[in-house]
Amino acid sequence: MASDVDNEIQSVRACTVSRNVQNFDLLIEDMESVFKEDWGDLSFPEAVAFLNTDESNGLELLAIALDDEDEGQFALVRSVIEKASVRGVRVLLIAEALSPILLHQLLRAGADDFVPYPLPENALKDAIARLRNQQESKSAASALSTGTGKNGNVFCVHALSGGAGGTTFAVNLAWDLSVMAAQNGQSVCILDFDLQSGSVSTYLDLARTEKVYELLSQTSSMDRDAFFAALQVFKENLSVLTAPSDMLPLDLLTPDEIERVIAMARDNFDFVVIDLPRTIVHWTETALEMSDLYFAMMELDLRSAQNTLRMIRALKADNISMEKHRFILNRAPRFTDLGGKARAKRMAESLGISIAVHLPDGGSQVRDANDHGLPLAEYAPKNPAHKEIQKFAAALFDTAQATRLAAE
Repeated sequence: MASDVDNEIQSVRACTVSRNVQNFDLLIEDMESVFKEDWGDLSFPEAVAFLNTDESNGLELLAIALDDEDEGQFALVRSVIEKASVRGVRVLLIAEALSPILLHQLLRAGADDFVPYPLPENALKDAIARLRNQQESKSAASALSTGTGKNGNVFCVHALSGGAGGTTFAVNLAWDLSVMAAQNGQSVCILDFDLQSGSVSTYLDLARTEKVYELLSQTSSMDRDAFFAALQVFKENLSVLTAPSDMLPLDLLTPDEIERVIAMARDNFDFVVIDLPRTIVHWTETALEMSDLYFAMMELDLRSAQNTLRMIRALKADNISMEKHRFILNRAPRFTDLGGKARAKRMAESLGISIAVHLPDGGSQVRDANDHGLPLAEYAPKNPAHKEIQKFAAALFDTAQATRLAAE
């Protein structure tokens, strides 16, 4: 290991930066394997000083090794990353037990990639190879980043109260659309943007993977390949971006980052369904602006009415049009329940809205289908809730097809 940085700095191609590199013995072995003797080790203050010198111009890589004890010097670590980024030096984070929030912030600060510690076999070598080829791959991906130019329809689903059935509606709508789309050579994607308690993966029996967090952490460099690598496919028809495996703050992503993900999905799929968190966040307006229709899920109760009224007031206060909103009444009164239907009509009139879909109560079959990780079409196709969602999906699909034909 090249330990005397002052004497050997001219021949150093890479440096580890850490509180104590001896805590990362596997990193030492891998650095020696990749760089032989052409690497050095720096503390965080030494790295800041070194990056302010002309000698750092020849540096290829900084491998910054961090664990949970380094969280107290986050500002210093961020300074190293920012200076390296200005110098054009690649930054690879080696993270052990570091919180996802801090890892995300360091990636946003300019770090190029991260590898978990203990290092998997060949993980460092593979990561360095990716960084070395990044410029070439970016050029190759530039043609791909525009996707197929599908300009698909985007449908957002937002539950206005807890238990209103937003995710259930989003999942079943996406699946029914995917069945119709597959018959016409088209494709459908569902995005779970509830970073804290998203359940799309549960309702479709899919695993939550680290690839989703990696994608959301680096949307500025996201290309089509990275996007598709984070997706999973349910029964060959429906592509799914699950919520991350860890519970993350809803404001972790910026409006620009949300816009990139939606744009990527829209460019590569004919239909995109987005399951939004119930909480309004600073990027909710971005999702609304990019959607073709915005489905607000509600129930026939006071809390839904109050939350709907609050949302309407908030939108009007910001001069945001409600033209895209379609209100979905879940567990709506049955046809024979005249009293319930009268209550639903009075609620809509008092709120000044029109209810687009009266979704009947699907009963325990809805819960059981969710627990089994299957859409209602697969678990209980004759369920009344499924029949209504399927009919609504067919109307959306036919309208989209007619619009595309007219545009051609």
